[in-house]
Amino acid sequence: MRFLARRLFATVITLLVVTLVVFFLSRMGGDPRLVLLSDDATQQQWDSFGEAHGLDKPVVVQYWIYTKKIVRGDLGNSTLQRRPVREILWERIPNSFQLAMTAFAFSLIVGIPLGVLAATRRGGWWDYGVRAAAVFGDSMPGFWVALMLMFVFAVKLEWVPVARKDGWESFILPTVVLGWGAAAGQIRLLRSSLLEVFGSEYVTLARAKGVSERKVIWKHAMRNALIAPITAAGLTLAGVITGAIIVETIFSWPGLGGLAIEAVNNSDYAVLQGVMILITVMYIMANLVVDFIYVLVDPRIRLG
Repeated sequence: MRFLARRLFATVITLLVVTLVVFFLSRMGGDPRLVLLSDDATQQQWDSFGEAHGLDKPVVVQYWIYTKKIVRGDLGNSTLQRRPVREILWERIPNSFQLAMTAFAFSLIVGIPLGVLAATRRGGWWDYGVRAAAVFGDSMPGFWVALMLMFVFAVKLEWVPVARKDGWESFILPTVVLGWGAAAGQIRLLRSSLLEVFGSEYVTLARAKGVSERKVIWKHAMRNALIAPITAAGLTLAGVITGAIIVETIFSWPGLGGLAIEAVNNSDYAVLQGVMILITVMYIMANLVVDFIYVLVDPRIRLG
């Protein structure tokens, strides 16, 4: 419980720091009324708006008001759509969540078997081929891969839709683009972790006792090799959420990434702040889940 309590406390502190950074970054451009009000606003409208939203108070008091609103779920109103940011985010979250989950599942389905294959075939053609694919996956920019896949499979071959969310076929290209880099990281990390475990005494002893190679790999070696891949999996889940900004823009996907780009182009700072805070919360929660899984996989961490 102490371990989990420390992690929860660190999570709360991180969230406070994030809200502080987001708040003061939004104030670097000057008084928000310069954006929220039209150029022909009167002095009375300026003063009334500032009094209604606390913009006439000191910055510290404004931050306190801003934090209380976030705790209540009030992220302000969009200057472009003229409605609460919370409603706009709720409309986009399911689309981003679906894409993130499919990309995350793709990275595990591809990364784990290939990582095990490369480790068990060390020095062979399978090992070299899998590692080469992993290096390419790590080194190629996501936007370039997205454009190439779109050109070949959507434009030339016409196997999948070019862009937008339209049926299960539209998931294929953005899922591969988001998930392949993560899968490449899983391959390399799991391979190195398994090779380290394979050299341990208890694995050698299990093999000497005549335990089948499959049981040695999946029962004895995998559990002790999972700590590093679990960390990577948590960062992968958070990474596909944040990395979706570029991919969603390229594929015209109606998610949080596309919403963030729209907010930047239209100077809709309330929506942009909402997206930033939401993505940060998702990132922190993914790492918190990883910490919980650590305790289940390796109880020794509880004493750390």
